[in-house]
Amino acid sequence: MNPVLNDETRTVSFGEKTNTLTNKEYGILSYLMENAGEICSSEQIYQTVWDAEPFDCRLIISVHIRHIREKIEKDPSHPSLIKAFWGRGYRFEKDAM
Repeated sequence: MNPVLNDETRTVSFGEKTNTLTNKEYGILSYLMENAGEICSSEQIYQTVWDAEPFDCRLIISVHIRHIREKIEKDPSHPSLIKAFWGRGYRFEKDAM
């Protein structure tokens, strides 16, 4: 089952479970889902969601990714939807779409 974003309520539904996302979490998840199957660097994510030049943003993005995983993954410590690629970035699994 795939997560479904609701633009009006800024929520994500996964099965029967619905969670509210912060604006940044929503922006990150939306960006990753739009680019499903592609590795997106922390800098790309930051620049798109914050609309600012990225500077030392990897920790900021990793914290937001962790919060998103807690809301959409069955087992956040073993994610299946948002994969991390050390030193490269994050990818929303295309098969999850």
